[in-house]
Amino acid sequence: MSLDQRFPAVFSRSLTATFPLCSSPLCLGRRERGVCCSSVHDTYLSKLIYNSSFFFFLSGYPFALFQRYFLFQKETYLIHLYNVFTGVSIAYFNFGTQFFHSLICVLIQFLILRLMGRTITAVITTFLFQMTYLMAGYYFTATEHYDIKWTMPHCVLTLKLIGLAIDYYDGGKDPEFLTPEQRRFAVRGVPTLLEVSGFSYFYGAFMVGPQFSMTDYQKLARGEMTDVPGQRPNSFVPALKRLSLGLLFLVTYTLSSLYVSDEYLTSDEFMEKPFWFRCGYILIWGKMVLYKYVTCWLVTEGVCILVGLGYNGKDQNGKPLWNACANMKVWLYETTPLFTGTIASFNINTNAWVARYIFKRLKFLGNKLLSQALALFFLAIWHGLHSGYLVCFQMELLIVIVERQAMNLVRDSPALSTLASITVLRPIFYVLQQTNHWMFMGYSLVPFCLFTWDKWMKVYRSIYFFGHVLFFTLLLVLPYIRRLIVPRKEKLKRAE
Repeated sequence: MSLDQRFPAVFSRSLTATFPLCSSPLCLGRRERGVCCSSVHDTYLSKLIYNSSFFFFLSGYPFALFQRYFLFQKETYLIHLYNVFTGVSIAYFNFGTQFFHSLICVLIQFLILRLMGRTITAVITTFLFQMTYLMAGYYFTATEHYDIKWTMPHCVLTLKLIGLAIDYYDGGKDPEFLTPEQRRFAVRGVPTLLEVSGFSYFYGAFMVGPQFSMTDYQKLARGEMTDVPGQRPNSFVPALKRLSLGLLFLVTYTLSSLYVSDEYLTSDEFMEKPFWFRCGYILIWGKMVLYKYVTCWLVTEGVCILVGLGYNGKDQNGKPLWNACANMKVWLYETTPLFTGTIASFNINTNAWVARYIFKRLKFLGNKLLSQALALFFLAIWHGLHSGYLVCFQMELLIVIVERQAMNLVRDSPALSTLASITVLRPIFYVLQQTNHWMFMGYSLVPFCLFTWDKWMKVYRSIYFFGHVLFFTLLLVLPYIRRLIVPRKEKLKRAE
């Protein structure tokens, strides 16, 4: 779920009292033009909440330092107790007594594992219960805005517990019948209640992720997540690098938010701007709005690296890798001109979770496109019940399909591949690709960030559903273009 929904209620109440909605005659005059100064207050207030809540992500660092220096290779039950205490404390401080929702789901999940064992019934029961509980939470707490509520970290917890049930089920199978990936994550032992609770409430990932497996958590508790066996991991510098990078994105987002905001997209002033301006604004807004997610993921990744959870073995040169909890490939994210490149570099652990536990488990359908569509549908409802999520992920699927068709066309057409290989033209093609990429990335994010039908429809109408018209047209036209410009021998070669 969107990260700016996960902020402490105490800040929201105090700031709302400090910046009440304005009712002055001047303000009423501005309301008629859709830019009431209360919206300015709301925007400023949301930025203050965002920066204030950043404290909770930074608080993971002292927690990690304490665990690193005082609990490394201590008794595992102490690690679990520490993680439960810190995680529950964070939940209580943010959501008050509503933290009991997570306690209920963790306890019931433990009972499912113990009473139903390593059965497909346990997996199905887990999926239905955890997703139903989350959907009910969305239904009873939903509004038209980003809110501070318990469902925000709960969506992260839901994936954790579903993944745990599936890994526990795989742990009862003969390793010969598992894929290498399934063998790696399969839970062979029987987790205790304290172990399941520590896994669920780990302070470095409770609020916004990243996702990690029970097997990795067990290795962390045993002191095995280190590049030097028997010693604390040499992870201080890698953690500091991710924290610094996260702070850089925080500054960039904070400064850009002074000029680019969600509220402006639905304002009358935006609607009165020319078409080219509206498209350009969506392009820039789409790029900037994602930086708040990038910030939080980089900072929390640093916490995981510091404590050792980010250890991912060593490369071929013997250099330790600290990317096990990476949710961002920053360089790829900033430089790729492809939609598939952005998907591969953004929210990596959640995408990997969906691929591992949803997409690949639908292999029995025998249709890759259908499996992909169902995986994206799961992602949409996991984010929430608003129509905007469904529209966003539907648009993602459409764009990815068209992009792959276009790339195959350029590759298989001698004329287009020759043109694309001209060195002097490559910078021009790159700029054009990046412009197209971020224009329609922003276009897809409009319903994701605006939530409700009336808001995102208003924006889409203002640009005449440009993205839908273009990509549906390309989806229908590209196969015919391929027939015209791809030689038959190339088609036969591809078929072979």
